[in-house]
Amino acid sequence: MNDILNWVIDLVSSVDPVTRTAIAGVAVFLETSFLLGLVVPGDTTVLVASTGIANTSEYVGMLLVVTGGALIGETVGFYLGRFFGERLRLSRAGRWIGEERWQQADTFVHRRGGPAVFASRFLPFFHSVVPLTAGMTGMRYRTFIAWTAAASALWTSIYVSLAYFLTEEYLALTEQFEWAGWVFIVLVVVLIVVNSLVKKRIARSQSKFMSDEPE
Repeated sequence: MNDILNWVIDLVSSVDPVTRTAIAGVAVFLETSFLLGLVVPGDTTVLVASTGIANTSEYVGMLLVVTGGALIGETVGFYLGRFFGERLRLSRAGRWIGEERWQQADTFVHRRGGPAVFASRFLPFFHSVVPLTAGMTGMRYRTFIAWTAAASALWTSIYVSLAYFLTEEYLALTEQFEWAGWVFIVLVVVLIVVNSLVKKRIARSQSKFMSDEPE
């Protein structure tokens, strides 16, 4: 197991740091742009790219670039919604999403405003559609960007830090123990389960928000 994991980490590390960081930033930009988040695995790309981080400067660079990519993508989605929202909603891609989901996103943003923007960054599907919906509802950009900046910074810190520090710990252990690879796999599985549970909890809270009476 150690040999397989070492091969994967070495492969990622062999990619030029600037290129690796840029790929992660572009992936998150695409993920947070209109509908592309439904097909572009930005979170997976960030996790994999972050396993190749070799030092503090690369770590900080990854944080800045991924956060910047998310903010640019969210901004693009917001202004697409502001100027082309209804056309996009009625387009083939918009119809593929379904009117019920559009209504859910619209209700979420209307009732909760900025907090909905923040929460959506951590929710499947909504992180791609809520920026567009926020633009369509007439939310002020400075309100939108303030909430999404906080969410993007937190999201990036969690994903990049987990991948970086877990890889560092694994590499330290693998020099002493043959079973280090299995420990790493178990930790990854635990993190995946925890991540899934947290997302489900947020999704339930979001559903409760939408079912509550407007304030």
